[in-house]
Amino acid sequence: SGAARGRGAAHFIRTPERELVLRHYRRGGAVARVWADGYIWRGEWRTRPFAEWLLMHRLHRAGLPVPAPIAARYLRDGRIYRGDIITERLAGAAALSYALGLAPLPLLTWIEIGRCIRRFHDLGVCHADLNARNVLLGEEVYLVDFDRCRLRPDGLWRDGNLVRLRRSLEKVTYGMPPERFTEADWHALLNGYRSATAAEPARSA
Repeated sequence: SGAARGRGAAHFIRTPERELVLRHYRRGGAVARVWADGYIWRGEWRTRPFAEWLLMHRLHRAGLPVPAPIAARYLRDGRIYRGDIITERLAGAAALSYALGLAPLPLLTWIEIGRCIRRFHDLGVCHADLNARNVLLGEEVYLVDFDRCRLRPDGLWRDGNLVRLRRSLEKVTYGMPPERFTEADWHALLNGYRSATAAEPARSA
């Protein structure tokens, strides 16, 4: 077992059958200083862990590259609840942000990242926090962390997702050698995005 750093830090659990990830729901920003992990109760299936588990279950059954959702729970105390979710740990997969810290990525990898994102978008998945830490590279390109994500009709949110990812990439590569993230990389990602379909698998190079 172990833990990752950051808001909503993940705890890694090893079982005889597989490795799992336990994540406790925590707030970010100024609100977290006074209310770190409490959320207002609005009904069981509107709790953040249940909503995320349900969406991940739907995506996993549809064949999209997401970790298998294992369990979710909430602990209610009057009008406040706290929650946790357990998902499969993707063996050998590393965050895009981590990979960029090691070496430049082949253009084919950027193409596959774009194809992966397009598959989710074509099914209406608006990722609330599409950043370089929530894109994993392994046997496939995966997306993770579907807290606050939802299914939406087609719209400008697609562009908003991509803009958010680009800002994240610029942020995580700031101070790194310039070849770690270039305009050619971004154009390769966009080319992959434009050429993909929802049924097309995305594999990392």
